[in-house]
Amino acid sequence: MAGYRCGMQFFSCFLTSLKLGLTSFGGPVAHLGYFRDTYVVKKGWVSEERFAELLALCQFLPGPASSQFGAAIGYDKGGWLGALGSWIGFTLPSAILMILLAVGLQPISEALGTGWIQGLKLAAVAIVALAVLGMKKKLCTLPAHYAVAVVALLILVFTSQAWIQPMVILLGGIVGALFFADYKDYQKEKNQVKRKWPVVSVLGIGLFIAGVCAIPWLSRIGAGAEATAGLLRAGALVFGGGHVVLPLLESSYVGGGLMDQDTFLAGYGAAQAVPGPMFTLASYLGSAVQIGGNAWLGGLIGTVAIFAPGMFLLAFGIPLWNWLKAMPRAKGAVVGANAAVVGLLGAALIHMFGYVVDADPKRCAINIAVVLALFLLHGFRKMPAWMAVLSAGVLGGFIF
Repeated sequence: MAGYRCGMQFFSCFLTSLKLGLTSFGGPVAHLGYFRDTYVVKKGWVSEERFAELLALCQFLPGPASSQFGAAIGYDKGGWLGALGSWIGFTLPSAILMILLAVGLQPISEALGTGWIQGLKLAAVAIVALAVLGMKKKLCTLPAHYAVAVVALLILVFTSQAWIQPMVILLGGIVGALFFADYKDYQKEKNQVKRKWPVVSVLGIGLFIAGVCAIPWLSRIGAGAEATAGLLRAGALVFGGGHVVLPLLESSYVGGGLMDQDTFLAGYGAAQAVPGPMFTLASYLGSAVQIGGNAWLGGLIGTVAIFAPGMFLLAFGIPLWNWLKAMPRAKGAVVGANAAVVGLLGAALIHMFGYVVDADPKRCAINIAVVLALFLLHGFRKMPAWMAVLSAGVLGGFIF
């Protein structure tokens, strides 16, 4: 019976995230809007507070933040099988598309044009705007919370470095630990429940650090090992999402002589056009250089290699975080970090308005009209996110 329940949890998480993997266009920030709509609003798998808390945690981990975030929510829902199901479902569609591109399929943008991509970007703006409003209402309940959110927003609007994002959330957490800590019920809880130190998590994190240090030795074994090591290095050391991973992978693959720059950039361009995580660029790279001697096997190895370090760290990081957060200072830090997350999303939304603004006044007016229509239909008429995305893509194909 327990095995049946575990299997059902796996498939529930897999199918839910598969739908997200098929419809979540727009990159890591847009993914957060789709995730919130599905996991908080529709499914109710996590609360608004837990959603922001897990998002803040994943911002501190290297690797693909949106994929780790989905896996963390899957863990809350169905344990490690739920996390695995969520990761596979969200990653599978884009990984398959990227491998097909590597084995010779014509890029989607060349086959269908680029107007549909503009439509999908406008849908992402509407969905992220709704996420910002909903999270602000739940997570910024005091003037001090608003102050943290606004400061975070201003810092992120005027800076472009990816490492600033986790630093802003860290600063929000520090402010929360200093000013938002609540000791009222802590002593009572401490007396009732004796919590064990998460030794396994600490050992796992130590093992992760040792593994990262061993990657340079792996690259010396041969060409296939060198290609795999480049992906492992990127997954273990890169913070900030798909765009940030580009220079490190280009250095490993183009600089290392594994492929030419045009082939690399073709994959990177396609990764921005497919739904799901941009880190599936690794699926394309592994397939293109045929790690393991086969394009499909190479794509599988590439996918696992770039996602494995971050997922390994997440597996040991969540239990450690769940242990730490019961402390008053940590609870206060969560409140402050959650407020900073609202600012982060607000800043991302401001940057996304670049999809709307256009030098042509007519086209700019059309963009604004499409965003407003999707915002109202999805937010107030409860149009499903997948329908909003599909409609925007079709509409963009005709208009743009």
